[in-house]
Amino acid sequence: MHVDHLVFAASPGGLLAEADRLGAALGCRFRDGGFHPRFGTRNHILPLQDDRYLEVVEVLEHPAAEKAPFGQAVRARTHLGGGWMGWVVSVDDLSSYEDRLGRPAVAGSRRFPDGRLLEWEQIGVRDLIRDPELPYYIRWKSEEDVLPSALPAAARLVEFEIAGAQSVVEDWLGESVADAFDGVRVRFREPEGPAGIVSATFECPNGIVSI
Repeated sequence: MHVDHLVFAASPGGLLAEADRLGAALGCRFRDGGFHPRFGTRNHILPLQDDRYLEVVEVLEHPAAEKAPFGQAVRARTHLGGGWMGWVVSVDDLSSYEDRLGRPAVAGSRRFPDGRLLEWEQIGVRDLIRDPELPYYIRWKSEEDVLPSALPAAARLVEFEIAGAQSVVEDWLGESVADAFDGVRVRFREPEGPAGIVSATFECPNGIVSI
């Protein structure tokens, strides 16, 4: 079980402005990640060390966005002004999560600007919508050379803070989070508003930066 990436929904100002703002804060340049045809969204990504990445995503005026839970989740967060939407854990097999949740994983893909196709399966976005402190799960299907982890990275995720209950997240994961999970410090605090990620801290060219 691997902390794969964090998801940040663009503000109403749009994806490009949000990626530029975050990139300037970290001293790094985001890459155009392409379009998610099944979800009606598109993203820019920032590769991180330790086989992780930061995703900034925006919803499009596309029929898929009205039906897909991921598109719905992005739209809802953007309507609130944008910001942290969730975190994602990669696993080698999704069958146990399909059994537990009583539904199949959903196929996902995005095509890079150069035409290459990245494919995966995911499950748990509906649960993230219900309770944003929970991660959703992903299983990569593509070869390693097209995964985000194949890109060079100048920044590292150090920690993130969640408004929510550690016990709820541990029950969902089936593992202890303790002070660190997969090499990342995870802090919990009592929610003063909606649950979910409050902040993330990176070691990057601009030093130690919290967003």
